[in-house]
Amino acid sequence: MSAHEKAADGEVTTWAAPGRVNLIGEHLDYLGGPVLPIAIDRRTTVKVRRRDDGRVRVWSGITEKSVEFGVDTAPGDVQGWARYVAGTVWSLAQAGHRVSGADLVIDSDVPLGAGLSSSAAIECGVAVALAGMEGWSLDPIETALLCQRAENDYVGAPTGSMDQLAAMCGQSGHALLIETAPTPPTVEAVPAHWVADGYALVVIDTQARHSLADGEYGKRRAQTEELTGLLDLEVLATAPPDAVLKVDDPVLKARLRHVITETQRVRSAVRALSSRDWAQFGQLMSASHASLRDDYEVSAPELDLAVETALENGALGARMTGGGFGGSAIALVDAERVEALTEAVVAAFARVEFTEPRTFVVAPEDGAGRIG
Repeated sequence: MSAHEKAADGEVTTWAAPGRVNLIGEHLDYLGGPVLPIAIDRRTTVKVRRRDDGRVRVWSGITEKSVEFGVDTAPGDVQGWARYVAGTVWSLAQAGHRVSGADLVIDSDVPLGAGLSSSAAIECGVAVALAGMEGWSLDPIETALLCQRAENDYVGAPTGSMDQLAAMCGQSGHALLIETAPTPPTVEAVPAHWVADGYALVVIDTQARHSLADGEYGKRRAQTEELTGLLDLEVLATAPPDAVLKVDDPVLKARLRHVITETQRVRSAVRALSSRDWAQFGQLMSASHASLRDDYEVSAPELDLAVETALENGALGARMTGGGFGGSAIALVDAERVEALTEAVVAAFARVEFTEPRTFVVAPEDGAGRIG
């Protein structure tokens, strides 16, 4: 069955969408800036079977619970984990893609709350499953933006488009340079050869859980909106370096400094990635973390400890990834030093009585699609 051939009655098909790691460019996707994520080999799988009664029943292997709701669901109708599914159904309908009804079974090995976009993986996995079931032909970028709308307007998390674009457009062996300012955004695949060159990208899941629907993320959005108006800009990421001189408030000045320098770091990181200059790429990662910690103030003690320990144990670079306030850090390290780095991080967390972190290696993988 092709992606736009309607499923037969009773047919069960299986689809999947990956989590993502953002290599650099944090908190720029809602400010019109460039970001550089990869899709990873941690995925949400969605089994789907058509029904024609206008109902959606979804069972989660993560919670081992089921939820049922109508295809005419509206924001506020469904709460908890199932709102990511209901939001996707709602967003598709808002765009004129009404679902007849479906039974869905969802499972995932994308860690929840780890800053690896488990929510976008659910939304995109459900979207491609429903599109395949109904026989719709949806463009990957269009699908990503519909899933972003689900997260923004149904779930209530004011995220940018990076997570969903990474989940939909990922390419094995490539990072994605996403320019978020155009409408629609543009996505360019950039070869990422660190595995071939003997390096590994290690995710350090600190187990410090975060939620982008809570107050601090929204506060950063409000601060950057204030800056955009203050500087009379369409998108804040286009602010020139001397724009900080026009801002008196020290907190807003620091937020702007992160946006300006992080935008520059993404451009430099693309060049380093393309030339396979891993030392330079690592330095940019570490500089990004310092900016997120000191200027944007979205790090956490667990993230800072993970980064510091990784750098002390041979990493070329390390940084938090995702929205922050918990979640995961990433480190670029010689593949032969992965085990030693992992042991050092676990020991460092134990010394200060933090919850033991989980570590695993990731590499760039393909985006959402049918797997069975």
